[in-house]
Amino acid sequence: MLRTWVEGIDAIMARDPAARSRVEVLFCYPGLHALGAHRLAHWLWGWGLRFPARLLSHIARMLTGIEIHPGARIGRRLVIDHGDGVVIGETAELGDDILIYHQVTLGGTSLVGGKRHPTIGNGVILGAGAKVLGPIVLGDGVRVGANAVVVSDVPAGATVVGIPARPVDRRPAGADLLPYGTPCDETLDPGLKSVEQLRSEIAALSSRLAALEEAATQESPGATSRASSDQRG
Repeated sequence: MLRTWVEGIDAIMARDPAARSRVEVLFCYPGLHALGAHRLAHWLWGWGLRFPARLLSHIARMLTGIEIHPGARIGRRLVIDHGDGVVIGETAELGDDILIYHQVTLGGTSLVGGKRHPTIGNGVILGAGAKVLGPIVLGDGVRVGANAVVVSDVPAGATVVGIPARPVDRRPAGADLLPYGTPCDETLDPGLKSVEQLRSEIAALSSRLAALEEAATQESPGATSRASSDQRG
């Protein structure tokens, strides 16, 4: 347990430039406190002490704003940065060296028992507001963009953004540790690029249609005059 706390503190020191000392991290980082409570709650859960485990996790959620079900399996050196609003479900499985920002949800999509929550590989970064839903698998080294919604498996090393999340062609500079995750913008998201292309095409078609309508309006008076002459003749 002591080694786990030391590793957690060192992981935060390595990944958060705002962390100025280990004492500060120990007393002022809710992610560290939530994980410490979870380790104990998970141990109680494993021994069949379900109510004490849930009660401890509930108290930890009230104190830290981070909800981790005691049944979740969490590896070593997980860093929950800021932490508020993070939810990790009962059957979630997390590997080592994962970075999670605030408002991230590892949730289920089924009310049926069994495996309902995601499995997250080693070295994954989950950007602020990301939602990873269902019994899906995120491979090692995956990057999930801020506010992305992931509902299908993601292969190792991929970067995904958008709603629903889609892989991008490239990873932006500094993505190995990009604050708040990969941004979801038109420079990275192929879906957004397609939408922008469609908007451009619609604008061009609208301009052509307006020009044709104007030309038809200009021709109408001549056509009306010829029709009147034919009637008088």
